[in-house]
Amino acid sequence: MTYHQTITLKNGMECCLRNGTENDGQAVFDNFTLTHEETDYLLSYPDENSFDPAQESQFLKEKTESRDEIQILAAVGDEIVGTAGIEPVGKKYKVRHRADFGISIAKGFWGLGIGQALTAACIECARAAGYTQLELSVVADNTRALALYQKAGFVEYGRNPQGFRSRASGFQELVYMRLEL
Repeated sequence: MTYHQTITLKNGMECCLRNGTENDGQAVFDNFTLTHEETDYLLSYPDENSFDPAQESQFLKEKTESRDEIQILAAVGDEIVGTAGIEPVGKKYKVRHRADFGISIAKGFWGLGIGQALTAACIECARAAGYTQLELSVVADNTRALALYQKAGFVEYGRNPQGFRSRASGFQELVYMRLEL
C-alpha cells in the first residue's frame, strides 16, 4: 500500500506522512532503536530487534507492495521521527477481517499531533484494505496513548494484568482495544 500526506504540526513545522520504501531501511532502523530506548511501553527492547538495516529495507519494500499492509513513516525534514503500521491478524477466513495496529514516535516529537495523524492514516489504510476491525494493545500506564486511541474511537475489550514483563518495573498490564471500521 502507499500513502502520502503533509501535515502541519502544533509547533508550525511540516511533517510528511508516507509509506516507507526500500531506501528508508537505515533511517527506520535508527528510529526503532531510538524509540525503543526512550520508553518502556513498546513490545521490545532495542537489543531484541530482529532486523538489521538491510532486512528493514526489505520489510518496507514488502509493505509498499502489499495490498493489505503498510508501514507509514513520519518525516520532519530528513529525519524519520515516527512510524505506524497495520498488518493482518491472520490470513485464514475467520480472522482476515482483522488488522493489528502499531505506532512509535520519538520522544522529542510527542505532543505535536504526529500520533493522531499516524493513527488516522492507518485507520484510513485499514478501511481501504477492506478490514472491518482494527486492534491494538497498550500498556495501561500509558495514559497518553490510551487517550489518543479513545479519541480515535477505539474501545477497550479486555485486559491482561501480566501482559508485558518489563526489565525496569516488572509486570505491566495490557489493555486490548478495537475499532470497528
